[in-house]
Amino acid sequence: MAYQNEISDAGSLSTPAASNKVWFITGASRGFGRVWADAALKRGDKVAATARSLDSIADLKEKYGANVLTLELDVTKNEQVESAVAEAHAHFGRLDIVLNNAGYSLVGTIEEASAEEVQALYNTNVFGPLAVIKAALPLLRKQGGGHILGTSSNLGQVVLPVIGYYCSSKWAFEAIHESLAAEVKPFGIKVTIIEPGAYATEFGSQESLKFANGMDIYQDFKTEFIGSIRDQERGNPEATPEAIFRIVDSENPPLRFFLGSHNLTWVRKAYAERMAVWEEWESVSNAAQGTSV
Repeated sequence: MAYQNEISDAGSLSTPAASNKVWFITGASRGFGRVWADAALKRGDKVAATARSLDSIADLKEKYGANVLTLELDVTKNEQVESAVAEAHAHFGRLDIVLNNAGYSLVGTIEEASAEEVQALYNTNVFGPLAVIKAALPLLRKQGGGHILGTSSNLGQVVLPVIGYYCSSKWAFEAIHESLAAEVKPFGIKVTIIEPGAYATEFGSQESLKFANGMDIYQDFKTEFIGSIRDQERGNPEATPEAIFRIVDSENPPLRFFLGSHNLTWVRKAYAERMAVWEEWESVSNAAQGTSV
């Protein structure tokens, strides 16, 4: 889903100039994490950039010097998460934006993927971000606020076959963040879920995909499905930073933000279909309520 290059003014948004914000970014070695880390540093912000391999982000340190802190971080290791968040906060004195971006996709039908593969996916896509959030919240409360951003997907709203477990991890990710937003609002902490469509990032690379062992019975279906999405239009990741800056600089950022121009059309259609089915079965649903007890 291509990114809509022109960002129209939104009357409800307040967008003050950047004020030397401090970011903590997971998965900063490639994809959106890399693009946004680099863009934030270019505009004069400070960034604690994390990745599983320090070598993959070493050039950020060479390029931006004291404005960047590079940290080795595997989000599935809780002690490492706590240490990295604490070190970043101590190093810069505060964390204004905590961006959970690390994640990957599991390719395989519901029957094909093993319990171990699904657990590993959730460890990175759900429990990893949770560990970062829990490590950061006491620090954000103490400093009087902050902004938690989570990179989800338009697949946190709709579902595709063959990557159903990935979709499910994003549905869980979104539910957690929506609940979190209400819970931390009294502390001055904001929450935004970023929902990208299809972009020409490294997310489709071997480093960001894992494959379940295939079953012959699904081979034709998977081949057809993969072929149907292979040539879809993909947005330019380099066009996205301005939208992210609009969100983090806003006094009233959205809880959810579609990144790309095709997402809303797709989700609008999906929800219209859901509403139609719910309404069609409304009388049966109401009858199942029974009488008051």
